This record gives sequence, structure tokens and C-alpha cells, in this order.
Amino acid sequence: MTLYHTATYRHRGRHRYSADAGPPTTDPLFGAGVRAASGWVQHDGARVDLGFWTVALRLPRLVGGTFKLAWDAGRWVLPFALAANVLAGATAAVLLLAANQALTELLSGPPTRTQLIAALPELLTVAAAGAIRSVLSSAGRAASGRLEPRVDRLAYTRLLERAIRVELAVLQDAEFHNLLAAAHRGALSARQVTAGIVGLAEAAAGLIASATVLAVLHPLLLPLLIAVVLPPAWGAVRAARARFMSFKRWTELNRQLEMLSDLLTSPSAAEEVRAHQTGDFLLGHYRRLSELAEREQARLATREAGTLLVADGAAGVARVATYGTLGLLLATGAVPLAVAGTAVLAVRTGTQSLTSLVTAMNDLYEDGLFVRDWQHACERAEAEAMRSGSVQLANPPKHIEARNLTFGYPNAMQPALQGIDVVVRQGEVVALVGDNGSGKSTLAKLLVGLYLPTEGQVLWDGCPTGELNRASMFQNVALVSQGFVQWPFTTRVNVTIGRPTRPPLPDVLAEAARFGRADEVIDRLAQGWDTLLAREFWGGTELSGGQWQRIGLARAHFRNAQVVIFDEPTAALDPRTEIEVFDRVRRLADDGRSVVLVTHRLASVRCADRIYVLADGQMVEHGTHGALMTLDGRYADLYRLQMRQHESTT
Repeated sequence: MTLYHTATYRHRGRHRYSADAGPPTTDPLFGAGVRAASGWVQHDGARVDLGFWTVALRLPRLVGGTFKLAWDAGRWVLPFALAANVLAGATAAVLLLAANQALTELLSGPPTRTQLIAALPELLTVAAAGAIRSVLSSAGRAASGRLEPRVDRLAYTRLLERAIRVELAVLQDAEFHNLLAAAHRGALSARQVTAGIVGLAEAAAGLIASATVLAVLHPLLLPLLIAVVLPPAWGAVRAARARFMSFKRWTELNRQLEMLSDLLTSPSAAEEVRAHQTGDFLLGHYRRLSELAEREQARLATREAGTLLVADGAAGVARVATYGTLGLLLATGAVPLAVAGTAVLAVRTGTQSLTSLVTAMNDLYEDGLFVRDWQHACERAEAEAMRSGSVQLANPPKHIEARNLTFGYPNAMQPALQGIDVVVRQGEVVALVGDNGSGKSTLAKLLVGLYLPTEGQVLWDGCPTGELNRASMFQNVALVSQGFVQWPFTTRVNVTIGRPTRPPLPDVLAEAARFGRADEVIDRLAQGWDTLLAREFWGGTELSGGQWQRIGLARAHFRNAQVVIFDEPTAALDPRTEIEVFDRVRRLADDGRSVVLVTHRLASVRCADRIYVLADGQMVEHGTHGALMTLDGRYADLYRLQMRQHESTT
């Protein structure tokens, strides 16, 4: 097994600060600032550096993946929504041509009843086309509204399906976390892209319809439309650039303000804020950053207003020139009055369609970048899926052995473990001890298949873990760690989630609760087993660290696995409860289970059948407690030191 190389998966072409944004400034609190390192907002405002045609050329590739996702989510719903909106936009041609015929009849002479009757079919056609357009637009919106939540659900589900199967070691990679954060935004953006595609189709159809009608009426009218719609298009692109640049700068400051606000009101920071009197200090910086955010928004809002003023001015000049040319054509008899009136309607319709088109393209481009991150995350997760062998584990292991074991985390300069040999037999308690960072927890996860070795082997009854079906391995493993998950569910679910398929029979639950004395905690809860263990929800309650650890021990017991990993399981327990828990851990081994105990508290490992002492990722000593004390090496020094500390505090 080789180390994972994540650089090849890094998203190329990510937006960087433009010249307009200026160089990052140094903040006295945040240094370069709290920027979008997590990937959630890394593409916000990404189109501000790009022109209209650049966006148009890149757009098909960006939205192509969403097309496939929408097809999988709704099959024919997306084509129906597109068809309905395209036809709705195309009805503009029918409306304009019918309006032209009606104007021709009405303006053929002085108004008479005969002219009105002659124009009635065209007027009815205009009304019918308008009604059909409304029906088609409504049908398209209904189909799109039905499809969007399906796309949202499917995108999130596909991402989560792949994420839960990723190798555990890959989750230590910061770049993969960034990609997952962007992918969560990408799943949401897929829904927005789906809606944007439908809107874009209608706007494009409306613009093409207007241009086609003008070309049919008179060849010179099409250039007039182009002359009128180009300034608004330029203005829309420039205005979008200003808006998103303003949003980008404001977001960076606002993220810092939110962080300060959370620190000022968070219960976790409340004690130190008051005891160290840091409240005024933080509040002063909050006011400073608030003023910066206000000035930033005002400055860029002024710039946006200037851009819009120039765009409107250019559009006004284009309209004057266009209508002047139209008037000249009318005066010379090149076009009749009815055609001129229709041309005015077509220009207005085309301008509105183009504005919608430009806005939709800008939004689709940025959302498409996030959808592409979602695609990259899914591909990366598939590539990094947990490798599993074909050998099914028929029985719980009686002998687990590590031989010359070496393991390195992704992109790490040095291996976390090197040349490790360990033996764990059925019915034994094996302790792994050592300083922080010595590799104890990593070794425990390797022994049960949560990691696969970089070099060497971990053998279950002689079979390498890389050849075993890992799902069948995990069926025999229970894990209790210091940082175990505190599920925001009921007490019953927090215990039974250790093995969700096992029936939660009352006697089984009671036995699990007694292990680690979780029954004492549950008896004090208002709703007992049905108490919600999440204070942030209505009716929920909060447990202390020690109480949660008792729930975690009950969860491990309910899982009823043959190989049990205890990784600092009693760190938050009082000494008396800790002694009782270790006595019960010993009884687990006596019942035939294999127990791996990871701990700093050496007084609790004296009952272990074998103790392995790690330092800097290497095995430095191993043996029983008595043998290691006789050796008078690292273990003996640490043990005597802890005993002296304990005696001095009692």
C-alpha cells in the first residue's frame, strides 16, 4: 500500500483574487483574514473576472453533468420542462407576427368598424398566444419545481453514499475535507443549475423569436435589435461583476464578524471571556470590522451605480439611434407603420429576454463550478473507497497479529508507525501505552482493519486484513474512544446504534447500561431511555463528559463484539468508576473477548496480559507489568512518575 497522493485531485482553475480585489490585507486578529479555505464559498464571485463570451463558451461543459443528474432524477421531467419553456419563449414570435397583422389592419386607414372586425382574428391570436405562453410557462415551472428537489436529494445521496465508504485515512487529508465542503455546496447548486437551465432555455427562445420576427419583417431591423440589446448586455455583465465583487469582499469581513459574534455569545467561551475580561477587546474589534464592512459595501455600491449609469447611458444612446433609424425608415416608406410598431415591441421583448439570458448565464456559470466540485468529490470518493478483500470472516478471530507493521497518513513526511510487531489472542487484554503522538490509537485502528498497512501485515487467524472482507471484520469489532460520537438522538438510540440490527430487548438494554454504570445516568433522566440527548433541540438535555462516557461504554457492550477497542475509555470518569470499568473490561476478556486497551493511565493496565510501550511510532518495550517494572526502562519510569503524582494529590 502506498501513501495517498491528493494533489492530482486538486481542482484546477479555481478563482483567485483579481486585480480589482487588491492584495489581501493583514488583520490584527485574523492575519490574512478568514477566507474560503473550506471550499464552501471558494467559487463565490468566480465569474467577476470573465467576459460574457468566455462564460458562454465554458457553460456547456459546466452544466453537462447536471443534465445527466437531472435525467437520472426525473427521466423525462427535464425534457418536458425544457420543451415547455422553449415553446413559451417561442410564442413571442406568434405574438409579434399576430400583433403586426393586427396593426396592419388597424392602421390601413381611418379607424372603422370594418377594420376592427378584420383585425379581430389577429387580436384573438394574440390573446390565445398569450394564454398558451402562460400555460406553457406554468407547466415548465411546475415540472422544474418537481424536478429540483429530486436533483437535490439525488446529489446529496450520491455524495453521502460514496463518502461513508472512503478509507478512514483519507479523511485525515485536509484537501479531501475542502473538496467535501465544496461538494455539499455543489449538491445544492445542482438544484439551482437545474432551475437555471430551464430559465435560460426560455430566455434564449424568446430572444431568438424576437430576432427572427424582425428579420422576417425587414432585413435592416435585425441589426437594430442587436444595437439596442448589446448595451444592456454589457451593462448586465458589468453590473454582475460589481455585485459579486462586492459580495465577495463583504463575505470575507462578514465571516470574521460572525466568528467574533459566536465567541462573544458562545457558552464554551463564556467563562474565559468573563474571567479574562476579553469581552471589551473582542467587541472593539467587532466594531472595527463592522465599520470596514460598511465602508466596503458603500464603496463598491458606488462603483456598481457608476457602472449601471454608464450602461444605461449607452443603452439610451443606442435606443435614440435605433428609433431614429426606425423613424427614418418609416419616413422614407421603407417600412410601414405597422412594421415599425411591431419592431418596437420586438426590441423591448428581445431586450428583456437578453437581460434574463445574461443573468441566467452568470448564475449558471458560478453554480456550475460548484457542481463540478461535487462531481470531483464523488469521483475522488470512489477512487479512495475502502479496499476490501474477498475472504469472508466465518468466525471471530482467535489470534490477531501485526508483523513489521508500517503506516503513514496521506501526505505525511514521516510514517506514524514503523516496524511494529503485536500479538492479541482471544481472551486477552492487551494494553498500548505511550506519550501523545506515539501511535497508540493508530495501531489499534490498524489491528481491527480501520486502516490498512503501508508496509507489513496485520493478520486475523493468519489471513492479512487486506484480503479479508472488511465488512465481515467490522461485524466483530466494537470501538469505545475518548472522542466517540455523541449522537443527538434519544438515550435508547445512543446505546442501540452500536448494533442497529439487534433487537433492543429490555433485559439486554439493562445489562448494557449496567456495564460502565450508565444505568445511574439513565435513571436520573426525565424520560429515561426516551430522553433526547441534545440540548439544542426542544425537550433535549445535556450530559457531562463522564455521563457521556458511560453511555459510550453501554453502546460498546450492546454491540456484543468479540474484539473490543478501548481508546482512553475512562478519561472523563471519576477514579472509583474508572476502577469498576476496568474490572468489567477484564471480565470481558474472561468471557472470551479480545480487548485492546489504549490509555495514558498506567495504574489501570497492571491487569493486562501484555503491555506494549510505544514512542515516536516505534515499539520500545513489551511484556507484563511485572516484567516491565523489572526491566526498569521507559514504562517503569512513567509508572513511578504517575504514582508519585497520584500520591502527591491524595
